[in-house]
Amino acid sequence: MTLTGPIIAAVLFGALLHASWNALVKSSADKALDTAVMQIVGTLLFLPLLVLVGAPPRGAWPFIAASCVIHIGYYTALAGAYKHGDLGLTYPLMRGVAPLLVALASGVTVGEYLPTLGWAGVAGICAGVLVLGLSRHAMERPRAVAFALANAVCIALYTVVDALGVRASVRDGGTALQYVTALFVFNGWPYGVAVLTRRGWRVSLPYVRRRAPLAALGSTASLASYAIALWAMTKAPVAVVAALRETSVLFAALLGTWLLREPFTKRRALGTAVIVAGVIALRLG
Repeated sequence: MTLTGPIIAAVLFGALLHASWNALVKSSADKALDTAVMQIVGTLLFLPLLVLVGAPPRGAWPFIAASCVIHIGYYTALAGAYKHGDLGLTYPLMRGVAPLLVALASGVTVGEYLPTLGWAGVAGICAGVLVLGLSRHAMERPRAVAFALANAVCIALYTVVDALGVRASVRDGGTALQYVTALFVFNGWPYGVAVLTRRGWRVSLPYVRRRAPLAALGSTASLASYAIALWAMTKAPVAVVAALRETSVLFAALLGTWLLREPFTKRRALGTAVIVAGVIALRLG
């Protein structure tokens, strides 16, 4: 398995989609409720797609079930991070620590060991992401940092589980799209229903109807982004794809500056340069 130019281009496009839906959640007035709306709308939106593409093979379902459980923790930590911290702080922390954890675990779980230059690329991307996110003000928001780091663990867990699951699906004659569609149909509704029930359905349903069009866009971007990543993991090493996907922080920084009026500082410029160097190292490795 090797990282080719087309795979890099596809994963970078997926990174842009991923940053876009995270910016959508961050821009909302109620992060937890908007995240819940995205999951409910996504479940309804992708059910016809699942019927169209078909269910994944039987061997993929244990991985889908495990990923669904992990995603409950992911959505909870995601909403908490965005509630207590800026997109420019929390998003890089979540996405920067996770690929390093995946790289450390991939040898045991997936049987893939990175070469020296590959490790340099992963470390460079993680370091650049953290430079983008960490600042002298980071410790002023300990709850945001705690939620973000907890989410990094969740991201690493579901990345490894889904990489194993999508490879099992393809090995048994299925596709990455079948796997990710089934995952999105089932993984969002437990968190979504729990949040809407806690808020009260009478209050929540008008909000759901009002935010449904934007939620549909966010859900579609989320599915497309993850489908690209999982497809890439059937063609290239898991740790490499996981690290490359986190270049989404560059897009998040730009979107945060453009849409949310967050400053693009010299520190962010430095982080960008380090990430680019890491991507080059991954490609050469």
